[in-house]
Amino acid sequence: MKKEKHAHHGGAWKVAYADFTTAMMALFLCLWLTAQDTKIKEAIERAFRNPFSAVTKESMGIIPNKDVQATHQQSGQFNSVSAVEMETMRRITDDLSRILQQQDEAEQSVKVELTGDGLRINVFDRLKKPVFEPGTDNFTPYGAWVFSTLAWELSRYTTFKIELEGHTETGVDTKPEALTKWDLSTERANSALRKLIQSGVDTAQFAKVSGYADTQPVDNSLATDEVNRRVTIMLRMKETMAAFAAQTAAAAQASPNDSHSN
Repeated sequence: MKKEKHAHHGGAWKVAYADFTTAMMALFLCLWLTAQDTKIKEAIERAFRNPFSAVTKESMGIIPNKDVQATHQQSGQFNSVSAVEMETMRRITDDLSRILQQQDEAEQSVKVELTGDGLRINVFDRLKKPVFEPGTDNFTPYGAWVFSTLAWELSRYTTFKIELEGHTETGVDTKPEALTKWDLSTERANSALRKLIQSGVDTAQFAKVSGYADTQPVDNSLATDEVNRRVTIMLRMKETMAAFAAQTAAAAQASPNDSHSN
């Protein structure tokens, strides 16, 4: 008597089972999230909105860690930006270089450089590519495009504090005549502030706006060189600034006690 063969049912059940387990995992994650406190929820939200900047000094991941925070408080002084901060700054540098596409260094309008204090962005007002109308704080179409482009990039990284500085070269001709180089450098920094805010940068990110006239020329340049006619954007990490402020306050409080004990 011939034995009948059972029909092959395929692996459809495996696919259905995989979908079921995936749905259950998603359900468990949602239930876990709803049971967490506000701080953890905010940390996870930051991770999805901007994965790169979600990590902080208080955590090895996206969720704050009290043990790690205690370790930081007991450690030595912060005298440089962290590896996460440096990597963020390198990413901004690469992004701006790609967007602005400046080949000739001698004629570039924007120079981005990492420093021990953070990230410095110099926007030069050159004769061949003017950022401002001569002797005024009014943007040229090119200058407006440059600062709008910078704003688009800076608005993505809200962990920075921004300082703006206006500079001029020696012998600058200002218009109107009553406008001095001090006024001009300050007003250009203020114009940069307004343009960055109009283009999406949060006002809470700004820490300082200053004008220095011709008192701070670029290193290894003549005081009359057009390279000194610039607006400088300095990016500093909020946490780094807070660490320095906390150390300064702690040192000030400790000084009277130290002198008393001596």
